[in-house]
Amino acid sequence: DVQIGGDHYKSMAIQPMEFCLKNGFDFATSSAIKYIVRRKGGVEKRAEDLRKAIHCIQMLAEHEGVVL
Repeated sequence: DVQIGGDHYKSMAIQPMEFCLKNGFDFATSSAIKYIVRRKGGVEKRAEDLRKAIHCIQMLAEHEGVVL
């Protein structure tokens, strides 16, 4: 019910942090999910968030020894 700094998660049935905590996701996975579901700003901001999500996934894959 509480969000500091904006309302871009308020319309969701469950906030990304709550979802990630309940499912025991690691930081990289949680960050990628956060950036994927965020709908804040225009097209440029959306593109930036998707690039951030891709970067999180790339770092996670590297950490786990997965070749993409």
